[in-house]
Amino acid sequence: MGRKMEGLEVKVPSYFRCPISLEVMRSPVSLCTGVTYDRTSIQRWLDSGNTTCPATMLPLPSTDLVPNLTLRRLISLWSLPDDRSKTPPTDLLRDLASAGRLSELLAFLSDPDRDEFDKQSLTASPSFSPAICSLLGSDANDDAVRVLALVLTVDFIEDGTKRAVIRSLAADLNRSATALIETMGRTEPDGRVDAARVLDAILTSDLCDKDSRSRVADNSDLLRELIRLLRPTEDGSMDRVSTEAGLSCLLALSTVKRARARMVEEGLVPALTRVLTERSSTVPASAAEKALKLMEAASGCAEGRAAICAGAAEPVAAVVSRMMKAGKEGAESAVIVLWTLCHLYRDRKAQETVAAANGGLTKILLLMQGDCSPVMRQKSGDLLRIFRVNSKSCLSGYDTKTTHIMPF
Repeated sequence: MGRKMEGLEVKVPSYFRCPISLEVMRSPVSLCTGVTYDRTSIQRWLDSGNTTCPATMLPLPSTDLVPNLTLRRLISLWSLPDDRSKTPPTDLLRDLASAGRLSELLAFLSDPDRDEFDKQSLTASPSFSPAICSLLGSDANDDAVRVLALVLTVDFIEDGTKRAVIRSLAADLNRSATALIETMGRTEPDGRVDAARVLDAILTSDLCDKDSRSRVADNSDLLRELIRLLRPTEDGSMDRVSTEAGLSCLLALSTVKRARARMVEEGLVPALTRVLTERSSTVPASAAEKALKLMEAASGCAEGRAAICAGAAEPVAAVVSRMMKAGKEGAESAVIVLWTLCHLYRDRKAQETVAAANGGLTKILLLMQGDCSPVMRQKSGDLLRIFRVNSKSCLSGYDTKTTHIMPF
């Protein structure tokens, strides 16, 4: 493969070719081994269940794909204009007031056959972010939200471009939040997820300060819509994507103290209980960690504690069941919830639930013996002392000098 220049055949530089397909790479990404592949080829390799680098055959401790932006620019500059016939229309940004034009823009950004360098060039235009954000709240609102969600979540768009989009959204936060809330309440599940992702990008950015988050958190309609993302669909199943989107936004808003009681009023505790009892394939460790952090936030207010303890022991049992399957931070949040209910407030129902949970006390002991902070070790010890005193059968033999318990 090559290109022609003044009647001569110019060879393709070898490092422009994907080691798998041997074609010029459209979207070069690098593995942790340092080898670069075309995204489509390496993704197909990984999706087939392979856990090694195709070129080196070394095992992959991580399958993260990092865009090779430098190589992508070199390939783009090397290509002849004839090879770039699919560049974005120059008038796309002129007529964005038309929903039809937004559909065209969406099609362009979503098309895997379009050059990612061109997509980045278009979205990096100084007029792009203000133009798209100006359409929020208009007749083209839902398509504008879809465009923003796409730009903010794909990895081929550079961080500087994403930051420019967030800056435009944060410049008129009330208007942006109102439009996103409208989308959540009106559209299909995919639209609600897109709106939640855009909101999460705003709330977790350093461009959104504490006062701004507080203003957003004051909207009860928003909290209701976010909690709705955590609930099962009509067929009783849970959607992984919508669950993670809802958890991320709620976690960002839970930093506002007065928002926690409102979340509880809108049904946060039952929704989190359902999330924590769902199978790991739907709610992976990363999502369970966020759910446990939110349960910790709920246990920090009187309304939340009342809701947890009034849930017929289900919320406490759910916390115990996922405490070892939600990462270190998730486990620590679980300990704090149990410590708050069982030790600090001495709730009898919570104590009985933990004592009756299968392996619950063993899990607490394992966490105490593991790599945890001094504070977590102290709280775990407080919990174990409660059950050693209050239950004759919970920790039989714990008075011996046990130094290790095998994992269950």
